[in-house]
Parts: sequence; structure tokens; C-alpha cells
Amino acid sequence: MLERRSLKAPITLGVVMIVLVVVLAGVWILGNVLGATGNLESSVAFWVILSTGTVLLIGVLAGVIAYLTLTVKAFKLNQRQSNFIDAVTHELKSPIASLKLYLQTMTRHSVDAQQQQDFHQFMLEDVERLDLLINHLLDAARIDRGGDVGDDELVHLDELLKQCASSICVRYRLPEETVTIKCGEIQLRSRLIQLEILFRNLIDNAVKYSGAKPKVKIQVQLTDNQNVVVSIIDNGPGIPANQRRKIFGRFIRLGNELERSTPGTGLGLYLVRNVVKSLGGSIRLQDREMGTGTEFEVTLGGVVPTEVPDHLEISHAN
Repeated sequence: MLERRSLKAPITLGVVMIVLVVVLAGVWILGNVLGATGNLESSVAFWVILSTGTVLLIGVLAGVIAYLTLTVKAFKLNQRQSNFIDAVTHELKSPIASLKLYLQTMTRHSVDAQQQQDFHQFMLEDVERLDLLINHLLDAARIDRGGDVGDDELVHLDELLKQCASSICVRYRLPEETVTIKCGEIQLRSRLIQLEILFRNLIDNAVKYSGAKPKVKIQVQLTDNQNVVVSIIDNGPGIPANQRRKIFGRFIRLGNELERSTPGTGLGLYLVRNVVKSLGGSIRLQDREMGTGTEFEVTLGGVVPTEVPDHLEISHAN
């Protein structure tokens, strides 16, 4: 869908510019003919031709500027797609190489029961990493083409956040206290699949880009108009102010793809932005000083009123 729209714009602009150039050439020829035959002495005819030629010339110049802008955007998109391919290649190659090594070791050498158990665990983690990458790509494709995302259902927000945080901690082999959650027993009438994509990516992003010892805080509050505000705060280096506006773009990853130590495809925050938009909510990056972490604030509607207090300190641990 995005590719068709991006191709339609330059084609339409090119056709319009060709028409303008043809009309401008026609006006120029008409002006010369009238001038040569002495029929341009009328001030009305002169000003009509001059005004028409000026408007057409401005239109052509505007088209050239717009075409140049589209060309620059296409070049930047090509760079982001190249980074995306580098990231996906790395994400695929690393677990596959690891699986190959463990399988070759078990085939060519005799290993005891404990080593076999360890190898099986490592291979299972590599398979889960591949599965997560594939799910990530499928999520992006489904959202791009507006696929079926399910019907609204009753979702326990506190339980959902707890499940997402637990799976992220297991993935990165972090202690359970890495992510703390402050949330009451809040229920939403929303789409579970999209909420999972939203919070899984935000929490994963927070843990991945935190400091050497990741600490992520999730704070949930109800507003007066029955919306819920979810704040996810990490202890990482933060995002430079001049780069905050573009982080929700497709294939966007800050820095050089080949020099990064953190895995990723540049689709996480792109998915987050589109999911929030689909749910009728909003997301913003709160201003924080560099070195004090990053805070994403998500506002969602569909809160189902309950009689349970809306401030309850919980952890995602059992």
C-alpha cells in the first residue's frame, strides 16, 4: 500500500509538469505570433498572456521543487530500507549460526546429559528469537495492508502489562524486578492483539535501550474523562531532541546499522504509532534531560468503570 502511494505521487506530479510545460510553450508561441503580426498592441491581450505565462512558470518551478523533495525522501527511504535489510539479515544469521553450531557439536561429539540439556535450552532460545522476528514482520505487514485485527473485547490492562513484561525479561535473561508496574485493576474494551503489539514493543524497546543495568518503570493512571495513560520510563541515555520527531518512522534506527550492539529491525516504534492510531489513542515522547532516560506516554480510551481503586502497586512477578 505504501509503495503504491509513493509511486503514484511522482507519476502524477510528472504528468502535471509536462502539461504545464506544454501549455507554457503554447502561450510563448502564441505571444510571439501575435507580436510578429502586430496583434499584441492591445494592452489587454499583452497582460493576459504575461499573467498566464507567469502563473505557468511559477507552477513549473513549484513542481520542480516538489519533485526534488520527493527524490530526497525516496533516497532517505532507500537508506532506511538498506538498514532494515542489514538488521533482518543479522537477526536471521545469528540464531541460525548458533543453531548450526550446537547441532554440529551434538552430532560430531559425545556430550553428557547436562550438556545436552543446556544445548537444547540454547537452541530453544534461538528458535524463539527467530519466531519473534517473524511475528514482528508479520505484524508490520498486517497493519500496512489493514488486515483483520479482531473485535473489541474486555482486556485486563494490569494482567496484559504483567505478561508482556515477564516475556521480555525472560527473553533478555533479566531478573523479574527489572520491570516494575504501578497499575490498578483497569479493564479496557479494546483489541487484545493490537494492545499486545503496542506494549510488547514499548517494553522491549525500553529494556533494550536502557543502561548497563536496565530499570523500567510502568505507571498507569486514569484521567477524568475515563481515558487511561500508560507511561513507560527507562534509565537509558535518552533520545537527542533533534531526532525525536523521526523515531516513529518505518525502518528508523538511530546510528549506523553495522555498528550497533542491540538487535532490532526499525519497525517497533512504527508499529506502536500505527497501533495507537488504529485504537484511537495518542502517543508522545515526554521531554527529559539527556542521560535521564526516555519516557513514552500512551493515552487510550475504552476504559470500563470498576469499583476497584485505581492506584495499586504491583510487580509483574508472580
